[in-house]
Amino acid sequence: MSLWPSRKSRRVLSALLTIGWVVKRQRGTSHRILSREGWPDFVFAFHDGEEIGPRMLARIAKRTGLTPDDL
Repeated sequence: MSLWPSRKSRRVLSALLTIGWVVKRQRGTSHRILSREGWPDFVFAFHDGEEIGPRMLARIAKRTGLTPDDL
């Protein structure tokens, strides 16, 4: 079983903002460019109600420093 449960993208974005990421700019309703000091910019391209599965959460975590406890 994965360490990562499925979560709504709204909750994942909220967790990223809590750990220090900020929305640098937003294009339309789904594409947000996030930035954080010491990390390369990250494109968060999910609609708010979209479900993000365990594999994608693991990929997001690798690029952003997110942990399962942050969710």
